[in-house]
Amino acid sequence: FPSHDTAKLIGAGLATIPLAGVGVGIGLIFSALVSGVARNPNEKDELFRLAILGFALAEAIALFALRRAFLILFTF
Repeated sequence: FPSHDTAKLIGAGLATIPLAGVGVGIGLIFSALVSGVARNPNEKDELFRLAILGFALAEAIALFALRRAFLILFTF
């Protein structure tokens, strides 16, 4: 059977899986920003504000995933 330390490392690794989705999400947000500005340059400021809001929300998920991984590593 794996040791307690091995289980911690596996658990922390599994806790970072959402980071892949966050990376894809951030890429989609900014690709949509570029596309939207190319289609309607007059709305650049509003689109940028919405993109930054979407980026912040996606990045929050990444921070929660990292926090969970660190909690698994350093508290058990």
